[in-house]
Amino acid sequence: MTLDQFTPEEGQVARRYDYDDSTVMAVDFGTEQADASVDVVDGTVIVVLADDQYEIELPAGATNPHTFMKNGVLTVELEENL
Repeated sequence: MTLDQFTPEEGQVARRYDYDDSTVMAVDFGTEQADASVDVVDGTVIVVLADDQYEIELPAGATNPHTFMKNGVLTVELEENL
């Protein structure tokens, strides 16, 4: 497993975990941001928090990403290691 920070923007803690058969990306927006909307459009994860919008590009070739937000932490699961 390798651990890479993939976006140091805005002070969020962001990590990418590469496993043998999957990749997981996690971004901590903080617990005060627990209510957010998350969508994936054309290889980009779009997160809307109140009046702010964040975009995270998925790795090339990513298909069928699973996204969810819990306690202000966005998790993106990709089934194959990219």
